[in-house]
Amino acid sequence: MTVNYGVIGTGMMGCEHIRNIVQIETASVVAIADPSERSLGWGQKACQGRFTPDEYTDYRDLLARDDIDAVVVASPNFTHIDVMRDVFGTSKHVLLEKPMCTTMADSIELRTMAEKHTGMVWIGLEYRYMSPIMSFLNELEDNVVGDIKMFFIREHRFPFLKKVDNWNRFNRNSGGTLVEKCCHFFDMMNLVVKSKPVRIFASGAQDVNHLDERYDGEVPDILDNAFVIVDYENGARACLDLCMFAEGGRNEQELVATGSGGKLEVTIPEGVMTKAGRDYGKFTTQKIAMDPRVNEVGLHHGASYLEHLDFIHCIEENLDPRVTVEDGLLSVAMGIAAQESIARGAPVQLEELL
Repeated sequence: MTVNYGVIGTGMMGCEHIRNIVQIETASVVAIADPSERSLGWGQKACQGRFTPDEYTDYRDLLARDDIDAVVVASPNFTHIDVMRDVFGTSKHVLLEKPMCTTMADSIELRTMAEKHTGMVWIGLEYRYMSPIMSFLNELEDNVVGDIKMFFIREHRFPFLKKVDNWNRFNRNSGGTLVEKCCHFFDMMNLVVKSKPVRIFASGAQDVNHLDERYDGEVPDILDNAFVIVDYENGARACLDLCMFAEGGRNEQELVATGSGGKLEVTIPEGVMTKAGRDYGKFTTQKIAMDPRVNEVGLHHGASYLEHLDFIHCIEENLDPRVTVEDGLLSVAMGIAAQESIARGAPVQLEELL
């Protein structure tokens, strides 16, 4: 069986998906859609000569085709809800890029529509598929640290890249930094802690990046650094340390899970996992190799490739999605709550949003 894809949005992330699909023998890109002719050219180039997909400036023409099995929605964040309303008028499977939506109202509407959709709805939280993170999660499943009490994520990285028409420079388009970027990390927290997030307290600001930029006279308003603390129903806590003016350094991400029996750490992109019990100074380290199935490393250390393998497998076997609409909704809610906490200067109870 060959899964025929249509890709809606052929900017940076849409082309990332195409480059990964190109490397999968049982997949084909038969159509791409984007209102920008320039972006459509990028999409054709990403096909590397293996495919020559039909081009559409109106994604609804792509959705009308009967020969498309699955759709990737990689259009700007603020367009997700409108595109998905039309996707839900079909029976096609869909991989919707993160964040699922930019507001709670849209996220809840999407969840309601998805419940009636006959195709599979998969949310593109692909950080789960990075080889170091998969190894980290597998170790935690074996209870190597005991009862998890604390989970810490640090991402120190480069500023937001430029996107078409600079849409990602404004909260109203992206959902805000803690939704757009950090939904990945809130999803990770939920996977590790395995409990219900109940309260979020955050502090953050726009201190360095994009302050000298102007778009139609407007200064970008996206945060470039934050601390976020999440309290869980089971008493565990998680913390995110985000800085987007920290390009230097050995690793972009560090994850640390600490429990009653020890702690587990992993670094990305270095891919080193460190395991320790409660004995002072005693630990072991392990280099995590790239998953041998990966044929395209891409922008996410092979994660997008493995995500598509799993997506295709679930289509072929008629399985439920591995990354659900509920996962996507909760990751958005946590980001919105964190940004609301910064605005209020006080903790936010997640039930206020849900």
